[in-house]
Amino acid sequence: MINIHELLDLAIRHRASDLLLKAGSPPALRIDGTVISTKLPAFDAAGMEELAHSIIYSASRDYMLRFNSPGKETGELPELAEDQLKQLTEKEEMDLVFTIPNMIRVRANLFLQQSTVAAALRIIPLRPFSVEELNLPPILRELADARQGLILVTGQTGSGKSTTLAALIEHINTSRHGNIISIEDPVEYVFEDKSCVVYQREVGRDTRSFPSGLRSVLRQSPDVIMLGEMRDAETMAVAMGAAEMGHLVLSSIHTTSASASIERIMNAFPPHERTQVRSQLANVLTGVISQRLLRRANGPGRVPAVEIMVNTPSIRKHIEEGNLNEIYATIREGRHFGMNTMNQSLERLVQAKLITTENALNNAGNIQELRQMLRQG
Repeated sequence: MINIHELLDLAIRHRASDLLLKAGSPPALRIDGTVISTKLPAFDAAGMEELAHSIIYSASRDYMLRFNSPGKETGELPELAEDQLKQLTEKEEMDLVFTIPNMIRVRANLFLQQSTVAAALRIIPLRPFSVEELNLPPILRELADARQGLILVTGQTGSGKSTTLAALIEHINTSRHGNIISIEDPVEYVFEDKSCVVYQREVGRDTRSFPSGLRSVLRQSPDVIMLGEMRDAETMAVAMGAAEMGHLVLSSIHTTSASASIERIMNAFPPHERTQVRSQLANVLTGVISQRLLRRANGPGRVPAVEIMVNTPSIRKHIEEGNLNEIYATIREGRHFGMNTMNQSLERLVQAKLITTENALNNAGNIQELRQMLRQG
C-alpha cells in the first residue's frame, strides 16, 4: 500500500496545494484551486487508519525533536502517537503539523466521516515567500513598514491569507530590527531570525488560546504581533488594544472584502459596545488586504486578485460614523493612496491577459460594474 510520504511526493510533483484522503475514494489533489482525483486505488477504512497513524507519528516525532530529546524520540514516541490517535476517535478531529526535511511542511486535519478516518493535508513551503514572489502589490510592504496599528488579511479558505501574512512578517524580519511574536493554530511557516527575533507560539502546545496567548504577549516586549486568525470578540478586543498600545498587529479574518471585514468585527460585539469599538477600530486600523487566487489564463499556477484599503482620513470617518456603504466608493477613488477595489484588480489582470474575462466575472463583487469596466477598457 502506498504510504503518506509517497502520496505527498506525488502531490509535490503535481504542484498541488492540498492532498485529500477518505476511505472508499482514490486520493485527490487540489491543483490551482481545482480538486482532481488520482488514478491510485481507494483506501479502505483500515488503510485510512494506518495513514492517520503515520501522519500522527510524523507529527509526534517533530514534537519530540522540538525539545531535542533523542531518548524520548525512541522511547515515548509510539506512546504519544497512540494517545493522539485515541484523541482523534474521542474528539472526532485534530490539527497536526510536521516537516519532511529539505522538502515541505504539512498541515494535516484529521477527522471522522461516516465513522471512518479522513484527512485533508495542506502543503506548505519550507520558507516564506516574498511580496514580490507572490506577485502582490508593493503597497503591502509600505503597510508592513508601519510601526503600530492593525493590518488585516482577509479572504475565503484557500485564498492565500497565511502565505501573505508570512510574506509581510518576512519583510519585517529582513527590513528592520525588532521582536516579532506570532500566535498560530497551528504554526505553518517557520521563520529564521534575521534582523528580528521571531518567537512562534502554537495554540494548544505553547499557549491555551488566542486571547490568553495574546494577553501574555503584551508582557514579552513585542514590536510586532501576528495572530493566525481573529475568531471571536475577545481576541479582536485584545488585538485592537495591543495596536492601541503602540504595537503593530497583523491577523487574518474570513471575509471577502474590506467593508465586510469591518462589519464582521462590529457584529462580533454586543450592540451597546459597537460605538466604542467603531471608534477604536477607526483609530488603530492601518489597512485591509482582501484577496482571491485565480487560475492563470496563460499557463499553470494562480495569480492573486487583491483589494486594498488604506485607513485614510475619509475611511476613518466612515468607520467612526458607521457608514460602511461609503467605503467601497472611497476605495475605488483612492488610487493615490495605493487603494483599489477587487473589481479594479480583476480588470487589470484581464487587461494583462493573466486571467480570462469569464474567471474575472465569476469572482467579481459587482458583476455589472465589472462588465462595464471591461467594456470601457
